Amino acid sequence: MSTYNPETGDMDIIFAGGGTAACVAAGRLAKANPDLKILLVEGGRNNFQDPSVRNPAVFLSHLAPDSKTALVYKSNASPHLNNREAMVPAGGILGGGSSINFMMYTRAQGCDFDSWDTPGWTAKDMLPVCNKIETYHVKREGIDPGKHGHDGPIHVSDGGYNGTSQEQFAETVQGMGYKMIDDLQDFDAVGGFSKWARYVSPDGKRQDAAHGYIHPLLESKQYPNLHLLLEAKVIRVLFDESSPPRAIGIEYKTNEEHQPIIALSKPIPKIIKASKLVVVTAGALGTPQILERSGVGNPDILKPLNIPVVADIPGVGENYQDHNLLLYPYKTTLPTSESLDGILSGRKDFVKALGVKDPILGWNGIDLCSKLRPTDREVAALGPDFQADWDRAFAPYPTRPLMLCGVVSAFLADPSLVAPGQYFTLGLYTAYPFSRGSIHITSTDDVLNGYSFDTGFLSHPSDIKKQMWAYKMSRKIARRLPYYVGELELGHPKFAAESAAALGK
Repeated sequence: MSTYNPETGDMDIIFAGGGTAACVAAGRLAKANPDLKILLVEGGRNNFQDPSVRNPAVFLSHLAPDSKTALVYKSNASPHLNNREAMVPAGGILGGGSSINFMMYTRAQGCDFDSWDTPGWTAKDMLPVCNKIETYHVKREGIDPGKHGHDGPIHVSDGGYNGTSQEQFAETVQGMGYKMIDDLQDFDAVGGFSKWARYVSPDGKRQDAAHGYIHPLLESKQYPNLHLLLEAKVIRVLFDESSPPRAIGIEYKTNEEHQPIIALSKPIPKIIKASKLVVVTAGALGTPQILERSGVGNPDILKPLNIPVVADIPGVGENYQDHNLLLYPYKTTLPTSESLDGILSGRKDFVKALGVKDPILGWNGIDLCSKLRPTDREVAALGPDFQADWDRAFAPYPTRPLMLCGVVSAFLADPSLVAPGQYFTLGLYTAYPFSRGSIHITSTDDVLNGYSFDTGFLSHPSDIKKQMWAYKMSRKIARRLPYYVGELELGHPKFAAESAAALGK
């Protein structure tokens, strides 16, 4: 439920968006200075003790077509996607992406921070900050305790359940020459596989930003300065007439997708004032839209919509980049205890499992993943253009992975498409994409669909080469696993029957 009451009056700080970043910043500010009146405005519903959020095993439910916990941004058709439209999900509930993601505990490489070449933002500077958020429960011989935090609000562990097939996978990749690394999240490690920790507590509960930073304060009743306004979409930031203009509040309206009765009559925009700051925290795709509707952006976008230009910043909405995750499914001989397919297909009753506190609900099905780089020979085989991109973006950074490859113990799509059974999926994740896209508004008040979105996915040829290299590598691994039966044809490229790459039957 929302805790904001209009009779409270003006706020000091308003966060326009209630996702991961907003929850962390707002919670810390409210706790550090109880005199600050802080408001979080979130377009989705509350996630407090929501079973679909707290139980890792049902994470895929957030991507269902009728999901009310995810925002799905529909892109323009792209020639780089065979003239198809991409559907890009983002968090649509309090806590944002941290409430609906796959919960994989993944840190940036130290060289990423160092490459910013900015005082105060080096890897050495950032490690203590990253440690501060977490309580790290993983115990393995090669883990340096100094590389992790031990008293933060977000618990990191192996979760409440693990599949035993991870040992067979580990033995297989080691037999192929890959290293098993105890800690791939120490800012430096690369070039191998690891048992992948999760943003899941030892008792099997998802660790999202709202449960880590917001709900403890609200439940304590000791922070009346922290307020929530849920199921409300921010239209724009309001500015005064000073020079330079100063943000003084927001305009918002009820989200009719969550309150259908309101949708019968057009929601009336309302205003909330802020005496100190307005912080726009609506995610990579939502933030540029709020800025542009507020008059912050490229005049060539704003003027045709009759939006007064508050700040001429052409970069708003440009340079969109995202990781490309391609998922390839395989048939297996795994027992039901080694797969999430029972839960995801409905063959295993979720409510009943919840009632008996089945430990499998604390599992995200992802036990191992990797950070990998090709050999010099493999780089050369991908052609001179790729070699040039490699020499520019990867060769100078020997700890920067080209791809992540992880195994998911489930079929990650509509279960009606396949026969009942147990499957595994190899996910190939572009770590550093070269492709770039954009998002810009096409309306001044349509906060749900008034945008033009070009993902740019696979528009750079080298991003396709990365996936080609990773696919060949992953097929070699899959075919050597003791529980491998064959590829699921519907999830793989089509090859000629006489090709060595033809799918197994």
